Amino acid sequence: RSCNPPVGNLATGRTPVTLTTCGQNSTELYCFYPDQNLLHQMSHGCGQPRCTKCNANQPDNSHLPAEMTDDFFANPISWWQSAQGVHREEIRLDFETEFYLTHVIAVFKSPRPAAMVLERSQDYGQTWRPYKYFSVNCTATFGLQDDLIEEGSMCTSRYSDAVPCTRGEVIYRALSPANKIEDPYSLEAQDLLKLTNLRLLLLKRQECPCRGSGLVEKPQRFAHYAIYDLIVRGSCFCNGHAEESPGSMGFLREAGSCVGIVHGKCVCRHNTAGDHCEKCAPLYNDQPWKPGDGKTGAPNECRKCRCHNHADSCHFDLSVWLASGKRSGGVCDNCKHNTEGHRCQRCKPGYYRDRGKPMSSAEVCKPCSCQPMGSANATFSRSWRCHPKTGFCYCKPGVAGPNCDRCLMGYWGFGENGCRPCDCARDCDQHTGNCFNGYDNEPFFNIPIGGRIPDLVQMPTNDSEEEWKWNDHEQGFSALRHPEKCVCKEKVLGSVTDFCQMKYAYVIKARILSAHDKGTHAEVVVKVKKVLKSGKVKIARSNRSIYPESWTNRGCTCPILNPGTDYLIAGQEDSRTSKLLVNMNSLVKPWKAYLGKQVSDILRIGCK
Repeated sequence: RSCNPPVGNLATGRTPVTLTTCGQNSTELYCFYPDQNLLHQMSHGCGQPRCTKCNANQPDNSHLPAEMTDDFFANPISWWQSAQGVHREEIRLDFETEFYLTHVIAVFKSPRPAAMVLERSQDYGQTWRPYKYFSVNCTATFGLQDDLIEEGSMCTSRYSDAVPCTRGEVIYRALSPANKIEDPYSLEAQDLLKLTNLRLLLLKRQECPCRGSGLVEKPQRFAHYAIYDLIVRGSCFCNGHAEESPGSMGFLREAGSCVGIVHGKCVCRHNTAGDHCEKCAPLYNDQPWKPGDGKTGAPNECRKCRCHNHADSCHFDLSVWLASGKRSGGVCDNCKHNTEGHRCQRCKPGYYRDRGKPMSSAEVCKPCSCQPMGSANATFSRSWRCHPKTGFCYCKPGVAGPNCDRCLMGYWGFGENGCRPCDCARDCDQHTGNCFNGYDNEPFFNIPIGGRIPDLVQMPTNDSEEEWKWNDHEQGFSALRHPEKCVCKEKVLGSVTDFCQMKYAYVIKARILSAHDKGTHAEVVVKVKKVLKSGKVKIARSNRSIYPESWTNRGCTCPILNPGTDYLIAGQEDSRTSKLLVNMNSLVKPWKAYLGKQVSDILRIGCK
């Protein structure tokens, strides 16, 4: 299935960048109204203000950007504060890689801005796009309708009131009723959720509307932005192929600290690789990479290339993919063990296939053993030293033998130029060329009646990948015949709830007797040994057929059903035709007594 990493606070452990900080150059005096007065005594005014100093170089008097993203449970009253008098301030959070955003919460110590924009970048700060505009008056400030009036508008007045004057929140949710996304890994979802940088533009300050507080002697000392906490909730961006990043459950734990930093590198599954599982693993490029499907749950796993254990990696080739009818596009890289070809399925020039060893053996290709003096350099293919299938060498004129190490009958004088024809009516001495007068030395072939005279010259044939392909005439469905060809994703026996939700029509113990390719469908004959559940189709303890819905003429059914084996089979039925069906949602497991008891208990107690 497709995977979802856990959500955490992306701001934790990362320090925002701001345009200003109070007390950057020298000590500043600033004033504020205590939180308790503002939160609980608004009807009596703001009370008496308190004034103190800010100096960025004095730890006890500093309010640095990092204090927005520290642990708000451990440090609830730490905050960042801007320099005095600024109207436009910028808070930027830069990430080292791509993340998925779910929502943003900013908790202000000062009154919330009268105008503000939340923006994101997907290219490490080169370009920016708005997530949301915030304003007391959206139309006047940004020329946009308020989303309180027009749902889905890019602007809202919901979080721009000056009251409460402290601990007022600004909240943005990336996924809202206006932003409905069915597949979180689609290009549409990535465009909305993926980011490398986040920026808050504070555009207009506003004062706290204290009643009865009288004139303030120095109002500029209240003129600043201050934020207690900046919380950015999100997760690693893993394309649906990971549920965690290095460390426990997608977080890195700092030594001696319980603060979880959301790490940007995924622990990839589904045979994928890369920081974001954005590509297939080196030996799994037989089909195009795809993100997991968040709508259907399909994992879209990367498929292993068939390199016969002679390569460590492969690459996807579009032309090969299209030529195969979009079945296989993997091309093996740097074939080892003296092999070559898209699938490392041929022996390199100078080597031939040892038929006594499987194609996956490291010793499958043996070097040609041609006699240098008797073998020809200019063969049918200049790179061949011997025939890649038989190992027979290509001989010079008049030379014979698999290794080109002797003269043909009727030739003599083995040397650099091959062998010369005998100047005789029949054969001659291969060393001297002296003619033989009798028939004693002529070869005699024991040929049966109707037999074929053996070829004296081995002609090379066109080598192709066909030699290693499966034969179309193969029938039957035992994966034991071709274990490397039948690969099926098995249904697992999960929880009681999962099993019951499948609503299987029948559950039986059966032995597979035989399997048949009927051309348009497959039919598997079984002996029913035990009926744990049946539906509308009556099932007796006798021989009957079941019908796999997923089958090929390559020697496989999915799920795999091996003749001679007892299985626990749970599947659906076609009551109209009285057929028992097996498909990829069926539970097919080799029979074990404990498994039968477990399923019986689930059927008796769990599925009601």
